[in-house]
Amino acid sequence: MRNLILLPALVPALTAFLATASGPGPAPDDAKGVVAALDTAYQAAVKRNDADAMARILTDDFVLVTGRGQTYDKAALLKQARDKAVVYEKQDELEQHVRVWSDTAVVTALLWIKGTGATGAFERKLWFSDTYVRTAGGWKYALGQASLPLPDEKH
Repeated sequence: MRNLILLPALVPALTAFLATASGPGPAPDDAKGVVAALDTAYQAAVKRNDADAMARILTDDFVLVTGRGQTYDKAALLKQARDKAVVYEKQDELEQHVRVWSDTAVVTALLWIKGTGATGAFERKLWFSDTYVRTAGGWKYALGQASLPLPDEKH
């Protein structure tokens, strides 16, 4: 039981190691697990407003496209995290599916977010697709696209 309590504290370190591991990379089955863990770690970093962890995971040319058509680059997301523009209570993946094709992986997940931002409190669920690419420095998050918020209790 004691070891299970320590596991959450080790996830960021393990994720950072896997993200920066060099070499030919894991086999496709291993890549699914690595990318799944990396995406989960990214969501946790967003929840904590951990700009340093986010920066390690994102490619330099990262782009996020929201369901309302707004786009954010890496610098904008890191600034929001550093400024604590949003304080998250939840930033949790409820479902996650990973598909890998050679050096590209796509994570499709149902995300539940809840927090407070400039416009006040919010809570919603939405689908997103995150595209990861295998680089010389390991897997990196290159492109995110989010749906509009889902109607209550539907997905």
